[in-house]
Amino acid sequence: MEESSADEIRAPLIISKDEDINDDDVYALSSSKSNEVHHVYDEEEEEENSPIPQVALTVPTTDDPSLPVLTFRMWVLGTLSCILLSFLNQFFWYRTEPLTITAISAQIAVVPLGQLMAARLPKGAFFKGSRWEFSLNPGPFNVKEHVLITIFANSGAGTVYAIHIVTVVKAFYKRHITFFVSLIVVLTTQVLGFGWAGIFRRYLVEPAAMWWPANLVQVSLFRALHEKEERPRRGLTRTQFFLIAFISSFAYYVFPGYLFQMLTSLSWLCWIFPTSILAQQLGSGLNGLGIGAMGLDWSTISSYLGSPLASPWFATANVAAGFVLVMYALTPLAYWLDLYKAKTFPIFSDELFNAQGQVYDITAIIDSNFHLDIAAYEREGTLYLSTFFAMTYGIGFAALTATITHVCLFHGREIWEQSKSSFKEKKMDIHTRLMSKYNQVPEWWFWCILVANIALTIFVCEYYNEQLQLPWWGVLLACLIAIFFTLPIGIITAITNQSPGLNIITEYIIGYIYPGYPVANMCFKVYGYISMSQAITFLQDFKLGHYMKIPPRTMFMAQVVGTLIAAFVYLGTAWWLLETIPDICETTSSQSVWTCPSDRVFYDASVIWGLIGPRRIFGDLGTYAMVNWFFLGGAIAPLLVWLAARAFPNQHWIKLINMPVLIGATGSMPPATAVNYTTWIIVGFLSGYVWYRYRPESWRRFNYVLSGALDAGLAFMGVLLYMALGLEDITLSWWGNDLDGCPYATCPTAKGIVVEGCPVIS
Repeated sequence: MEESSADEIRAPLIISKDEDINDDDVYALSSSKSNEVHHVYDEEEEEENSPIPQVALTVPTTDDPSLPVLTFRMWVLGTLSCILLSFLNQFFWYRTEPLTITAISAQIAVVPLGQLMAARLPKGAFFKGSRWEFSLNPGPFNVKEHVLITIFANSGAGTVYAIHIVTVVKAFYKRHITFFVSLIVVLTTQVLGFGWAGIFRRYLVEPAAMWWPANLVQVSLFRALHEKEERPRRGLTRTQFFLIAFISSFAYYVFPGYLFQMLTSLSWLCWIFPTSILAQQLGSGLNGLGIGAMGLDWSTISSYLGSPLASPWFATANVAAGFVLVMYALTPLAYWLDLYKAKTFPIFSDELFNAQGQVYDITAIIDSNFHLDIAAYEREGTLYLSTFFAMTYGIGFAALTATITHVCLFHGREIWEQSKSSFKEKKMDIHTRLMSKYNQVPEWWFWCILVANIALTIFVCEYYNEQLQLPWWGVLLACLIAIFFTLPIGIITAITNQSPGLNIITEYIIGYIYPGYPVANMCFKVYGYISMSQAITFLQDFKLGHYMKIPPRTMFMAQVVGTLIAAFVYLGTAWWLLETIPDICETTSSQSVWTCPSDRVFYDASVIWGLIGPRRIFGDLGTYAMVNWFFLGGAIAPLLVWLAARAFPNQHWIKLINMPVLIGATGSMPPATAVNYTTWIIVGFLSGYVWYRYRPESWRRFNYVLSGALDAGLAFMGVLLYMALGLEDITLSWWGNDLDGCPYATCPTAKGIVVEGCPVIS
C-alpha cells in the first residue's frame, strides 16, 4: 500500500501528449495505479510536472531565483517565531490537556508583520558597493523568506523529546540531574539527526516518488497567502476561503476549549447506561473502546495523528483497518478471555498494576543507587499491564519487523537503482531540475556534525555516568540502530504521512543488555529513536524547501540555527516550570492541571524496560512472553501482501495495502485515545475519498488551505483562552464540562477486586 512501489516506478502509466485527462481521470488513475501518473511526451523530453497527482495539483513548477531570501525580516521574524512557539509548546506540554501550536500559526501571523516591515523599514543599502552590502528592506515581503521563517517556526513547533528525560528524573523519580548535563543531552539529540538526514537526502528528497504529503498543506497555504488570484464567478478565492475557515475555527473553539468541553468526546453509550461497566468500557472515547464516540473538536481530530486532510486516502484506509483490527477485535478478545488476568485491570489504561488491581508502587522497588531492588520487587510482586497497553507493545514489535520486510520487498529495487544513479547522471523531475541550479550542501558538512555529536555524546555519557548511566558502547549501538532504520521509516513517512516509531525496539534492546538502569534506558531510547525522528523532520523540511525552491545551503543554515534556538528555549522553559510549580506531574490532586500525561507514559516505559527490564516482563522471567510472537507476525505480513500482488497483478488495490502503516496504526495509543482515531478516520474519508473523488477541483484549491485554517484558528483561540482565563484559574463547573461522562470505564470486571470509586463485582 504505497504511493509508488518499485514495480510501478519501473512500469509507470504512460499518457501521450495527445491525450487529455480531467480531474476525475486523475483520481481514477491515482487510485488504480498507486498515484504513478506520468505525462511523457517522448523519451528525450523530461517530465513537465510531478508524477504524483497531489503534488502536480498543488506545487508550482516555476522559480524566481532573484527573490531575496536571507533578509533582515527573515532573521527577526524567524527567530521570534521559533522562540515563541518553543516557549508556548513546552509550557502547554505539561498540562492535562496539552495544546500543540503548529508552525502554521506562525506561518499566518508573520504575513502582516512582514508586509509592515516591508512598508516601514528604510530601503537604503549599508556598505554600498562592497561585498558586505545589505539592506534592511530589499523589497516586498516574498514567499521565499516566508518559507525560511516557517522553517524556523517548525523548529519550535515540534517537541524536544529529550526533555522527557529531564522531567522523568526530576518530577517522577525525584533524582538529581544538572542543567548542564540536560542541555548537552538536548542539544546532541536534536542535532544528531542532521547526520542521518544528510546521508539519505538522495533517497528521500530528490526522487519525485518521495512526496511527503504533509508538506502540501504548507505549500498550499503559501500560495494562498502570496499568489494573486481572481475570484471565480459565484465562488471564493483561496485567501477568502482561508479567512472564513480561520474565523470559524477561532470562534468555534471557545466551546470545546472552555464552554462545552464534552464536545471533545461525546460518548453516548455512557449516557444511556450510566451504571454499566461493560457499556462504558465499550463506549468511552477517552478510557474505553470508543464505539460510537464522536469528537466535535479539531484538537481531538488532529492532535496525535496530524491533520487527516493531509493524509492520502490509501494511508487513511490502512490506519482505519489497523485501528479496527486492534481496537475492536484483538483487544476485546484478549480482555474477555481474561488473558494475563485482564479483567483485574481497566481495559484501556497506561498505568502499571499489581496482581490485586492496584496501581504499582514504583518507589518501593528502587534502591539508593537508583537501581532495581530485586528483593523489594519480589515482595511487591509481578508488574501487570492493562490489556490494551500490553497489546500496543506487541503491535510495536510487529510494526518494526513489518517496516523492514515491506521496504525490502516493495522498495528494494528502487533503493538499489537510486544508489547506482546517484553516481551518474539521472533523469530528474521538474522540481529536482529547478533545484539543480543552486549550490548543494556538501555531504561532508553532515558528516562533521555527525562525528562531532557522537564524540560529545560519548564524552558526556562517560564523564557524567552517575547521572546518565549510559556507557559509551550504548551510544554507538543507539547510533547504529538509528542509521539502520532512518531509510525504511523515511520511505514509509514520505509516501504515507505515517511514521512508525523506534521507541519500543530501542527500549527492548538496551533493557535486555543493560537491565536495572532506567535513566540509561531513556537515554538510549532518545539517542536511538529521536535522532532518527529528527532526521525525518529535517528531510521533510528539505522537501518543503525543494518544493518552494529555497537554496539548499540557506535551508540548511535555517534548520541548524532554528534547532539550536529551540533546544535552549525548550529546556529553559521546562526547567523553570519544574523548579517553580509545586507537585508538578502529580495526579493525586484532581484540581491540578499540571499532570504531564505524555511524560507519565515515558515514565511508565522507563520502569517497564529500564528499571525492571524486558526479561522480567516479556522474557523467560515475565508474564507476557507470548507477545514476542508479534515480531514474527509483523515480518510475515508484508510477504503475504507481496505474494498476493504478484499472484494477482491486475488487482491494483492489493498494492495499496501497506502493512507497516496498518499494523502500526495504533502506535500513538496511549496517550491517544479511541475518539482521536474514530474522528480522524471519518474526516480523512470525507476529504481523501469523497471530496477528492467527486469534487477534485474544489479539493485542489481548498483542502490544504482548510487544514491550515483549522489549525491556526484552534491555536490562536487556545492561547487566548489560556491567557484570559487559564492564568486566573477561571473555570466552569457543569455537566457539559465532564470530558467523557464515563466514570466506570476504568473499572475492573474481575470478581472481588476492590478499586476506589468502582462497584465490587461478586
